[in-house]
Amino acid sequence: MNYYALIYSVVDDYMVRRGIFRDEHLRLANEASSRGELILGGAFSNPADQALLIFQVNEISIIEKFVTNDPYVINGLVTKWEIRPWTVVIGCKK
Repeated sequence: MNYYALIYSVVDDYMVRRGIFRDEHLRLANEASSRGELILGGAFSNPADQALLIFQVNEISIIEKFVTNDPYVINGLVTKWEIRPWTVVIGCKK
């Protein structure tokens, strides 16, 4: 299993606009978490201009599927996204 960081860049008014899509986004995230794929996730604050989601999966396509189904992406709250392999050196490893 490999770790990956999914980095979202979001629109300036993300905190205001996310409300109507938040339940569906969290449902998607909770499903990925219950499968053991999504380890951590959340938005940066001050400023709330990006979000970071940490996945542990065998295939990057699992993360790409998450992104293509995410209502934040579908509805334009995410301006760009990037998946980066992440080498964990210290901390919890499954």
